[in-house]
Amino acid sequence: MSSTIKDVAKRANVSIATVSRIVNNQTGYSEKTKKKVLEAIEELGYQPNAVARGLINRRTHTIGVLFPKLSSTFVTDLLSGIEKATHEAGSSLIVCHTESNGEKTMKYLQLLNEKRIDGIIFTSAPLIDEYYQYISKMNVPLVLLSTESYAYNVPYVKVNDRHAAYTATQYLIKQGHKDIGMISGNKDDLIAGRPRIDGFISALQDHNLPYDEQKIVTNQGFSFSDGLGSLKTLLDQSPDITAIFAASDELAMGAISAAYQLGIKVPDELSIIGYDNLSIAEMAIPPLTSVAQPLTEMGEVAANMLFEILNHDKVVKSRIMPHQIKERNSVKERK
Repeated sequence: MSSTIKDVAKRANVSIATVSRIVNNQTGYSEKTKKKVLEAIEELGYQPNAVARGLINRRTHTIGVLFPKLSSTFVTDLLSGIEKATHEAGSSLIVCHTESNGEKTMKYLQLLNEKRIDGIIFTSAPLIDEYYQYISKMNVPLVLLSTESYAYNVPYVKVNDRHAAYTATQYLIKQGHKDIGMISGNKDDLIAGRPRIDGFISALQDHNLPYDEQKIVTNQGFSFSDGLGSLKTLLDQSPDITAIFAASDELAMGAISAAYQLGIKVPDELSIIGYDNLSIAEMAIPPLTSVAQPLTEMGEVAANMLFEILNHDKVVKSRIMPHQIKERNSVKERK
């Protein structure tokens, strides 16, 4: 027969209420008492009943995370941070792959509602009215990660994409490059597309460098295949460019591969800087210089913000996370 909370209390010589507070990470006991209870739990093999705990404190100790895409190290790094904070809070995750599909997103939100999750982290996609209204009716806290909303007052965690793109372009300028092109994602994407394009253009203009639309090639996404197909187009449009800002590391990796196929040496003939500083950046040949987002830390911060709302009923402030240039070998100084 499995042990009960009563058995634990008897073994540790404390009240059932004290065991309950310790199991549920509440306050009101000493470290010595906590140690005794945890030892009793281990000795007896006691497993707290999640359903019963949920009935008592109206929590399921489960949060939902919605990702538009799962097949990238960008997501892996964000998820690593979310999982770390969630585990430390004694909760679990339900990860939903929406594929940026509105119908699929709504079905996942309905599923999360049925599971009575405690809160939601919504990542890397626009928070449209349909999603926001449904989540509001669920009456659970919501935190945005690597995205933000101008329409709704929802806390978010992200870098300043325009500023980061400006920094990347400025880095190329400081390396002596004057003819600089860009490989971008979707120009109509207000989260990561348009802001990064605007940052690129602003940096050129602020340094009195020539800009025209032929210096930018846009894509539907930020994938390796998008970068692979964009380099030749960009060079056909602007053959004199000596450096490229790619709006993601996957775009940059695709461009490096295309350069190899075209017989163009990176960085001797063409410098390339990426964006995100994914783990694959240092695996590239040459290793990719990139604008680093602290992705794992961003995931951890977003999850902790959610638990701050849940545990303390606090209004949390949005966080703009720092970015920095991670120098490797894909950019060469032009003298």
